[in-house]
Amino acid sequence: MEQHKFIYIAYNKPAGIVCTTEKIEGNIIQAVGHKENILPVGRLDKDSEGLILLTNNGAIINKIIHPDFEHEKEYVVTLNLPLRNQFLKQMAEGIKLDDIKTKPCKIKAEANTKRVFRIILKQGLNRQIRRMCAACDYQVIKLQRVRIMNIKLDKLKLGEWRDLTEDEVAELFLQLG
Repeated sequence: MEQHKFIYIAYNKPAGIVCTTEKIEGNIIQAVGHKENILPVGRLDKDSEGLILLTNNGAIINKIIHPDFEHEKEYVVTLNLPLRNQFLKQMAEGIKLDDIKTKPCKIKAEANTKRVFRIILKQGLNRQIRRMCAACDYQVIKLQRVRIMNIKLDKLKLGEWRDLTEDEVAELFLQLG
């Protein structure tokens, strides 16, 4: 009997692609076009771009995306206005959104830019970064996820995907415990 082979893919999602398996125009499954039946690991909103993982191993999806596990996800964010130190401080400490205060996070202005910063979240509220920025009177112009745990976007071009390396998968499972 042939052993079932698990597939782990890193995809650089362009803006406009919807992270759903529903049979709708522009969904992530159509965009990737893999011959196997795969599922996205979590979401990246339609307006955002960057790294999303896909797999046919349903058992690990919740271990990666559930906020209780506090796995890091890193983003590069471009704003409509220049960064202020007060904004960076507020974002790092957590922002009150509706009834929830976001967890503290790591945030750093990108060198030689005025409106770009990196943020590392261990939480994944719906449209969290956009909502946090809006609460501080900023508008997100571009939002790109560049890392999920040990998996990095690196030089993967927009709209392209690649299989994770054996080392990446081994490290991922080490982190998942």
